[in-house]
Amino acid sequence: MVTRRYLLFAMTLPLMMCLALSGCNQQQDVTVLKLAHGLDIKHPVHQAMQHMADRLQQLSDGTMQIDIYPSAQLGGEREILELLQIGSIALTKVSTSPMESFVPEFKVFSIPYVFRDYDHLWQVLLGAPGQELLLAGETVRLRGLGFYDAGSRSFYTREAAISSPAELTGKKIRVQNSITSVNMVRALGGAATPIPWGELYTALQQGVVDGAENNLPSYYLSKQYEVAPYFSLDEHTFVPDILLVGLPAWRALTLQQQQWLQQAADESVTVQRQLWREATTEALSKLKDAGVTISHPDKQAFRDAVAPMHASYQGTAVGEFLQRIEAVK
Repeated sequence: MVTRRYLLFAMTLPLMMCLALSGCNQQQDVTVLKLAHGLDIKHPVHQAMQHMADRLQQLSDGTMQIDIYPSAQLGGEREILELLQIGSIALTKVSTSPMESFVPEFKVFSIPYVFRDYDHLWQVLLGAPGQELLLAGETVRLRGLGFYDAGSRSFYTREAAISSPAELTGKKIRVQNSITSVNMVRALGGAATPIPWGELYTALQQGVVDGAENNLPSYYLSKQYEVAPYFSLDEHTFVPDILLVGLPAWRALTLQQQQWLQQAADESVTVQRQLWREATTEALSKLKDAGVTISHPDKQAFRDAVAPMHASYQGTAVGEFLQRIEAVK
Protein backbone atom coordinates (compact mmCIF):
# COMPACT_ATOMS: atom_id res chain seq x y z
CA MET A 1 0.00 0.00 0.00
CA VAL A 2 2.84 2.34 0.90
CA THR A 3 4.56 1.56 -2.37
CA ARG A 4 1.44 2.35 -4.38
CA ARG A 5 0.96 5.67 -2.55
CA TYR A 6 4.61 6.59 -3.18
CA LEU A 7 4.32 5.76 -6.86
CA LEU A 8 1.14 7.86 -7.15
CA PHE A 9 2.86 10.79 -5.41
CA ALA A 10 5.93 10.47 -7.61
CA MET A 11 3.78 10.49 -10.73
CA THR A 12 1.69 13.51 -9.73
CA LEU A 13 4.50 15.69 -8.31
CA PRO A 14 5.78 16.92 -11.72
CA LEU A 15 2.22 17.87 -12.70
CA MET A 16 1.70 19.76 -9.45
CA MET A 17 4.96 21.67 -9.93
CA CYS A 18 4.05 22.44 -13.53
CA LEU A 19 0.65 23.84 -12.55
CA ALA A 20 2.29 26.09 -9.97
CA LEU A 21 4.72 27.49 -12.55
CA SER A 22 2.81 29.42 -15.24
CA GLY A 23 0.05 26.88 -15.63
CA CYS A 24 2.31 24.35 -17.35
CA ASN A 25 2.14 26.52 -20.52
CA GLN A 26 -1.51 25.53 -20.96
CA GLN A 27 -2.52 29.19 -21.04
CA GLN A 28 0.10 31.73 -22.03
CA ASP A 29 -0.22 35.28 -20.68
CA VAL A 30 -1.18 37.77 -23.41
CA THR A 31 -0.35 41.49 -23.27
CA VAL A 32 -3.36 43.33 -24.70
CA LEU A 33 -2.95 46.89 -25.98
CA LYS A 34 -6.02 49.04 -26.65
CA LEU A 35 -5.91 51.24 -29.77
CA ALA A 36 -8.61 53.88 -30.29
CA HIS A 37 -9.11 56.25 -33.23
CA GLY A 38 -11.83 58.24 -34.96
CA LEU A 39 -11.80 56.82 -38.50
CA ASP A 40 -14.07 54.41 -40.36
CA ILE A 41 -12.88 50.81 -40.76
CA LYS A 42 -12.69 51.32 -44.55
CA HIS A 43 -10.10 54.06 -44.13
CA PRO A 44 -6.54 53.10 -45.21
CA VAL A 45 -5.20 54.23 -41.84
CA HIS A 46 -7.46 51.78 -40.01
CA GLN A 47 -6.46 49.03 -42.43
CA ALA A 48 -2.78 49.76 -41.78
CA MET A 49 -3.31 49.59 -38.03
CA GLN A 50 -5.07 46.26 -38.46
CA HIS A 51 -1.98 45.10 -40.34
CA MET A 52 0.12 46.28 -37.39
CA ALA A 53 -2.06 44.29 -35.00
CA ASP A 54 -1.73 41.15 -37.12
CA ARG A 55 2.06 41.52 -37.41
CA LEU A 56 2.50 42.15 -33.69
CA GLN A 57 0.63 38.96 -32.93
CA GLN A 58 2.89 37.08 -35.36
CA LEU A 59 6.14 38.64 -34.12
CA SER A 60 5.28 37.96 -30.48
CA ASP A 61 4.10 34.41 -31.18
CA GLY A 62 0.66 35.31 -29.87
CA THR A 63 1.85 36.86 -26.61
CA MET A 64 0.86 40.41 -27.65
CA GLN A 65 -2.47 41.59 -29.01
CA ILE A 66 -3.89 44.93 -30.17
CA ASP A 67 -7.64 45.50 -29.76
CA ILE A 68 -8.81 48.30 -32.09
CA TYR A 69 -11.73 50.62 -31.29
CA PRO A 70 -12.50 52.68 -34.47
CA SER A 71 -15.02 55.40 -35.29
CA ALA A 72 -14.46 57.44 -32.09
CA GLN A 73 -16.00 54.74 -29.89
CA LEU A 74 -13.81 55.85 -26.99
CA GLY A 75 -13.95 59.59 -27.66
CA GLY A 76 -12.47 62.30 -29.86
CA GLU A 77 -8.79 62.96 -30.44
CA ARG A 78 -8.33 65.15 -27.37
CA GLU A 79 -10.03 62.68 -25.04
CA ILE A 80 -8.06 59.75 -26.43
CA LEU A 81 -4.75 61.60 -26.06
CA GLU A 82 -5.54 62.21 -22.41
CA LEU A 83 -6.38 58.52 -21.94
CA LEU A 84 -2.99 57.65 -23.42
CA GLN A 85 -1.23 59.98 -21.05
CA ILE A 86 -2.73 58.30 -17.97
CA GLY A 87 -2.33 54.78 -19.33
CA SER A 88 -6.01 53.87 -19.80
CA ILE A 89 -5.39 53.28 -23.54
CA ALA A 90 -2.10 52.26 -25.12
CA LEU A 91 -2.25 53.48 -28.73
CA THR A 92 -3.94 55.95 -31.03
CA LYS A 93 -3.64 57.74 -34.34
CA VAL A 94 -4.21 61.47 -34.52
CA SER A 95 -3.50 64.19 -37.01
CA THR A 96 -0.28 66.04 -36.26
CA SER A 97 -2.24 69.32 -36.01
CA PRO A 98 -3.59 68.76 -32.46
CA MET A 99 -0.08 67.75 -31.38
CA GLU A 100 1.07 71.36 -31.69
CA SER A 101 -0.57 72.12 -28.35
CA PHE A 102 1.85 69.63 -26.79
CA VAL A 103 4.97 70.18 -28.94
CA PRO A 104 5.25 73.60 -30.69
CA GLU A 105 7.40 72.25 -33.55
CA PHE A 106 4.38 70.31 -34.83
CA LYS A 107 3.03 73.65 -36.03
CA VAL A 108 5.16 73.27 -39.16
CA PHE A 109 2.64 70.84 -40.63
CA SER A 110 -0.21 73.35 -40.41
CA ILE A 111 1.77 76.22 -41.91
CA PRO A 112 0.84 76.36 -45.62
CA TYR A 113 3.33 75.61 -48.38
CA VAL A 114 6.18 74.44 -46.15
CA PHE A 115 6.91 71.35 -48.22
CA ARG A 116 7.95 71.60 -51.85
CA ASP A 117 6.11 68.41 -52.77
CA TYR A 118 5.17 64.94 -51.55
CA ASP A 119 8.72 63.56 -51.85
CA HIS A 120 10.11 66.44 -49.80
CA LEU A 121 7.57 65.70 -47.06
CA TRP A 122 8.67 62.07 -46.73
CA GLN A 123 12.35 62.94 -46.83
CA VAL A 124 11.66 65.07 -43.76
CA LEU A 125 9.44 62.54 -41.99
CA LEU A 126 11.82 59.61 -42.47
CA GLY A 127 14.91 61.74 -41.84
CA ALA A 128 16.35 63.30 -38.68
CA PRO A 129 13.71 66.07 -38.29
CA GLY A 130 10.84 63.60 -38.41
CA GLN A 131 12.46 61.14 -36.04
CA GLU A 132 13.10 63.93 -33.53
CA LEU A 133 9.44 64.90 -33.66
CA LEU A 134 8.36 61.32 -32.94
CA LEU A 135 10.22 61.41 -29.62
CA ALA A 136 9.56 65.06 -28.76
CA GLY A 137 6.19 64.20 -27.22
CA GLU A 138 7.76 62.06 -24.51
CA THR A 139 7.87 65.17 -22.33
CA VAL A 140 4.06 64.98 -22.27
CA ARG A 141 3.90 61.16 -22.00
CA LEU A 142 3.28 60.58 -25.73
CA ARG A 143 5.78 58.66 -27.89
CA GLY A 144 5.52 58.55 -31.66
CA LEU A 145 5.92 55.20 -33.40
CA GLY A 146 5.64 56.47 -36.96
CA PHE A 147 3.94 58.81 -39.40
CA TYR A 148 1.05 57.81 -41.65
CA ASP A 149 0.38 59.41 -45.00
CA ALA A 150 -2.57 61.80 -45.00
CA GLY A 151 -1.84 63.38 -48.37
CA SER A 152 -2.34 67.07 -48.98
CA ARG A 153 -5.17 69.19 -47.66
CA SER A 154 -7.27 71.38 -49.94
CA PHE A 155 -10.46 73.43 -49.66
CA TYR A 156 -13.93 72.16 -50.47
CA THR A 157 -17.10 74.19 -50.37
CA ARG A 158 -20.88 74.07 -50.59
CA GLU A 159 -21.67 76.63 -53.31
CA ALA A 160 -18.70 77.40 -55.57
CA ALA A 161 -15.10 76.35 -56.12
CA ILE A 162 -12.29 78.37 -54.54
CA SER A 163 -9.97 79.56 -57.31
CA SER A 164 -8.15 82.33 -55.42
CA PRO A 165 -7.66 83.52 -51.81
CA ALA A 166 -10.06 86.39 -52.50
CA GLU A 167 -12.91 83.88 -52.83
CA LEU A 168 -12.35 82.74 -49.24
CA THR A 169 -13.13 86.21 -47.90
CA GLY A 170 -15.97 86.04 -45.40
CA LYS A 171 -16.47 82.29 -45.81
CA LYS A 172 -16.70 80.14 -42.69
CA ILE A 173 -14.21 77.29 -43.16
CA ARG A 174 -14.01 74.35 -40.79
CA VAL A 175 -10.50 73.63 -39.50
CA GLN A 176 -8.99 71.20 -37.02
CA ASN A 177 -8.47 72.21 -33.41
CA SER A 178 -5.17 73.91 -34.21
CA ILE A 179 -4.35 77.58 -33.76
CA THR A 180 -1.99 77.38 -36.73
CA SER A 181 -4.79 76.06 -38.94
CA VAL A 182 -6.98 78.90 -37.70
CA ASN A 183 -4.27 81.43 -38.54
CA MET A 184 -3.79 79.93 -42.00
CA VAL A 185 -7.44 80.38 -42.97
CA ARG A 186 -7.43 83.88 -41.51
CA ALA A 187 -4.31 84.75 -43.53
CA LEU A 188 -6.22 83.73 -46.64
CA GLY A 189 -9.21 85.88 -45.70
CA GLY A 190 -11.57 83.20 -44.43
CA ALA A 191 -13.31 82.81 -41.07
CA ALA A 192 -11.78 79.74 -39.42
CA THR A 193 -14.25 77.59 -37.47
CA PRO A 194 -12.97 74.59 -35.45
CA ILE A 195 -15.55 71.77 -35.50
CA PRO A 196 -15.09 68.10 -34.52
CA TRP A 197 -14.74 65.79 -37.52
CA GLY A 198 -17.78 63.72 -36.57
CA GLU A 199 -20.00 66.82 -36.63
CA LEU A 200 -18.77 68.28 -39.91
CA TYR A 201 -21.19 66.62 -42.35
CA THR A 202 -24.17 68.07 -40.49
CA ALA A 203 -22.45 71.45 -40.14
CA LEU A 204 -21.94 71.61 -43.91
CA GLN A 205 -25.44 70.36 -44.60
CA GLN A 206 -27.04 72.98 -42.36
CA GLY A 207 -24.81 75.82 -43.52
CA VAL A 208 -23.07 76.27 -40.16
CA VAL A 209 -19.88 76.44 -42.24
CA ASP A 210 -19.43 77.20 -45.93
CA GLY A 211 -16.62 74.75 -46.46
CA ALA A 212 -13.74 72.82 -44.98
CA GLU A 213 -10.30 71.54 -45.88
CA ASN A 214 -8.99 67.99 -45.95
CA ASN A 215 -7.52 65.28 -48.16
CA LEU A 216 -9.34 63.49 -50.96
CA PRO A 217 -9.86 60.05 -49.33
CA SER A 218 -11.29 61.53 -46.12
CA TYR A 219 -13.54 63.86 -48.14
CA TYR A 220 -14.80 60.90 -50.16
CA LEU A 221 -15.18 58.29 -47.40
CA SER A 222 -17.03 60.76 -45.13
CA LYS A 223 -19.46 61.47 -48.00
CA GLN A 224 -19.07 65.19 -47.37
CA TYR A 225 -19.01 65.68 -51.14
CA GLU A 226 -22.78 65.17 -50.98
CA VAL A 227 -23.17 68.51 -49.19
CA ALA A 228 -20.00 70.29 -50.38
CA PRO A 229 -19.47 69.26 -54.02
CA TYR A 230 -16.68 71.69 -54.99
CA PHE A 231 -13.12 70.54 -54.34
CA SER A 232 -10.25 72.94 -55.10
CA LEU A 233 -6.85 71.22 -55.23
CA ASP A 234 -4.77 74.06 -53.84
CA GLU A 235 -2.82 71.57 -51.64
CA HIS A 236 -1.99 74.18 -49.02
CA THR A 237 -0.65 71.76 -46.43
CA PHE A 238 0.71 68.25 -46.03
CA VAL A 239 -0.45 67.22 -42.56
CA PRO A 240 0.51 63.61 -41.78
CA ASP A 241 -1.07 61.44 -39.14
CA ILE A 242 1.03 60.22 -36.23
CA LEU A 243 0.81 56.82 -34.56
CA LEU A 244 1.28 57.28 -30.81
CA VAL A 245 1.84 55.06 -27.80
CA GLY A 246 1.27 56.41 -24.32
CA LEU A 247 4.45 56.47 -22.26
CA PRO A 248 2.85 54.54 -19.34
CA ALA A 249 1.96 51.68 -21.70
CA TRP A 250 5.34 51.82 -23.47
CA ARG A 251 7.33 51.67 -20.25
CA ALA A 252 5.25 48.75 -19.01
CA LEU A 253 6.54 46.65 -21.94
CA THR A 254 9.76 44.66 -21.89
CA LEU A 255 12.56 45.68 -24.26
CA GLN A 256 11.66 42.76 -26.53
CA GLN A 257 8.00 43.75 -26.56
CA GLN A 258 8.94 47.34 -27.43
CA GLN A 259 11.03 46.08 -30.35
CA TRP A 260 8.17 43.92 -31.63
CA LEU A 261 5.72 46.82 -31.40
CA GLN A 262 8.08 49.23 -33.16
CA GLN A 263 8.76 46.71 -35.95
CA ALA A 264 5.02 46.12 -36.47
CA ALA A 265 4.47 49.89 -36.54
CA ASP A 266 7.29 50.43 -39.06
CA GLU A 267 5.86 47.79 -41.37
CA SER A 268 2.38 49.30 -41.09
CA VAL A 269 3.78 52.68 -42.23
CA THR A 270 4.99 51.10 -45.48
CA VAL A 271 1.68 49.33 -46.00
CA GLN A 272 -0.33 52.46 -45.24
CA ARG A 273 1.52 54.59 -47.78
CA GLN A 274 0.65 52.12 -50.54
CA LEU A 275 -2.96 51.89 -49.36
CA TRP A 276 -3.14 55.69 -49.29
CA ARG A 277 -1.95 56.03 -52.88
CA GLU A 278 -4.58 53.53 -53.99
CA ALA A 279 -7.29 55.24 -51.92
CA THR A 280 -6.43 58.67 -53.35
CA THR A 281 -6.65 57.40 -56.93
CA GLU A 282 -9.95 55.65 -56.22
CA ALA A 283 -11.41 58.66 -54.40
CA LEU A 284 -10.60 61.02 -57.26
CA SER A 285 -12.23 58.68 -59.75
CA LYS A 286 -15.33 58.10 -57.62
CA LEU A 287 -15.75 61.81 -56.90
CA LYS A 288 -15.65 62.66 -60.58
CA ASP A 289 -18.24 59.93 -61.25
CA ALA A 290 -20.43 61.47 -58.52
CA GLY A 291 -20.37 64.83 -60.30
CA VAL A 292 -18.04 66.64 -57.89
CA THR A 293 -16.31 69.66 -59.42
CA ILE A 294 -12.53 69.20 -59.09
CA SER A 295 -10.59 72.37 -59.85
CA HIS A 296 -6.86 73.24 -59.92
CA PRO A 297 -6.34 76.85 -58.76
CA ASP A 298 -3.11 78.78 -59.21
CA LYS A 299 -1.10 77.95 -56.07
CA GLN A 300 1.19 80.96 -56.34
CA ALA A 301 -1.58 83.33 -55.33
CA PHE A 302 -2.12 81.29 -52.16
CA ARG A 303 1.63 81.16 -51.44
CA ASP A 304 1.87 84.94 -51.75
CA ALA A 305 -1.08 85.43 -49.40
CA VAL A 306 0.51 83.41 -46.58
CA ALA A 307 4.07 84.77 -46.95
CA PRO A 308 3.60 87.09 -43.91
CA MET A 309 2.59 84.03 -41.88
CA HIS A 310 5.92 82.37 -42.70
CA ALA A 311 7.82 85.54 -41.80
CA SER A 312 6.10 85.70 -38.39
CA TYR A 313 8.02 82.62 -37.23
CA GLN A 314 11.47 84.09 -37.78
CA GLY A 315 13.60 83.98 -34.64
CA THR A 316 11.46 81.30 -32.97
CA ALA A 317 12.01 77.56 -32.39
CA VAL A 318 9.40 76.86 -35.06
CA GLY A 319 11.23 79.18 -37.47
CA GLU A 320 14.48 77.31 -36.88
CA PHE A 321 12.69 74.03 -37.56
CA LEU A 322 11.27 75.48 -40.78
CA GLN A 323 14.83 76.29 -41.89
CA ARG A 324 15.88 72.71 -41.22
CA ILE A 325 13.00 71.43 -43.32
CA GLU A 326 13.85 73.80 -46.15
CA ALA A 327 17.45 72.52 -46.10
CA VAL A 328 16.35 68.90 -46.65
CA LYS A 329 17.00 68.02 -50.29
